[in-house]
Amino acid sequence: MKHAAKILLILVTVLGATLFSCRKIEEYPVEPVIAYDNFVLLLNPQTGKTERGVLSISYTDGDGDLGLDPADTISPFDKGSDYYYNILIKYYEKQNGTFVEVPLLSWDPDLQKYDTITFNGRFPNLTPEHGNKNIKGVIQDTLYVNNPLSDFDTIKYRVSIYDRALNLSNEVETPEIIIVK
Repeated sequence: MKHAAKILLILVTVLGATLFSCRKIEEYPVEPVIAYDNFVLLLNPQTGKTERGVLSISYTDGDGDLGLDPADTISPFDKGSDYYYNILIKYYEKQNGTFVEVPLLSWDPDLQKYDTITFNGRFPNLTPEHGNKNIKGVIQDTLYVNNPLSDFDTIKYRVSIYDRALNLSNEVETPEIIIVK
């Protein structure tokens, strides 16, 4: 009986090793590729308005060079450069049946004037420490959706990302988002 159990254990081990060694490793292009996943509106229960929403996009990257470390602030990732932000988000409002990119403004009390704000951001380094550098996953970002200087209630976003080699991904677009003002 003990001999049969040992043989069965060896067979199961060999079979398991064979199955795992045959597993195909996914390969992706070195340029990041993104896809729109979803957008979830968040209703503020105190105001009854939709003020924020969560954007989800999926990504793949063949060499895993997505994301920036906090210390990545020298050229080409220095503030003010085109590559400071690694996620680029454009905001559009549907005005008279046509989507128009709208610069968002925020009151600057120090300067006593309106200043342009951005939805662009920096997401952290996603590079795996060991092994295969092909990566895939989901990035989520919470965005303000209610432009207080506008009466329009239908918006959308366009999104793209950069990797550290400065490769720009494709651009994805949300569907129309109707907000409660």
